[in-house]
Amino acid sequence: MNILIIGCGLVGSALAGEFDKIGHDVSVVERNDDAFDRLPADFGGFTTTGVAIDQEVLKRAGITTCDALYAVTDDDDMNIMVSQLAKQVFNIPKIYARVNNIAKGEVFEKLGINVICPVKLTVSAARAAIEEDDGAGKELNFGSHTVHFSTLEVPDELVGSKPDEIELEGSEVLFGILRESMLILYRGQQTPLEAGDKLIFANK
Repeated sequence: MNILIIGCGLVGSALAGEFDKIGHDVSVVERNDDAFDRLPADFGGFTTTGVAIDQEVLKRAGITTCDALYAVTDDDDMNIMVSQLAKQVFNIPKIYARVNNIAKGEVFEKLGINVICPVKLTVSAARAAIEEDDGAGKELNFGSHTVHFSTLEVPDELVGSKPDEIELEGSEVLFGILRESMLILYRGQQTPLEAGDKLIFANK
């Protein structure tokens, strides 16, 4: 599958690395050259520097042949504008937009754009982690997406370890750490694990 990612921040670079690793053809657009340094050292995709609402930039990045587009910059309006271009001008079949503003997200879901709302995801994941019993998994729906969450209390042998020392399975990712009813979203920080912590894993 040909995948175009708009934005090479923490989310965009992680998506690009993951899709590239499993064999998709990936192209990333970012206005800031330095942001491409976030991509994995072995990234085999393409990068294009420029403003993503410029149609010529999108064409150079391969939008005319892409199967899916992910607009995941930290600017809601930019993500929405790129998504509209992709849908109305280039007829991209699968479009996903990261939108932090819940109200905006609900409007654009009605226009046929798949909206990924980190705020809703975080709130729902925190609720699921607190409510679930005995580490049982739970599915949460976000628009057309289903994310599977599960929790595991930190084993004794991992107390004092760093989160990146945890062995993950398949497409599983560490979403956060529940510590005394406080959710710590995992964004690469190397906070030592403590006894009683609950690890929250997410899997699509």
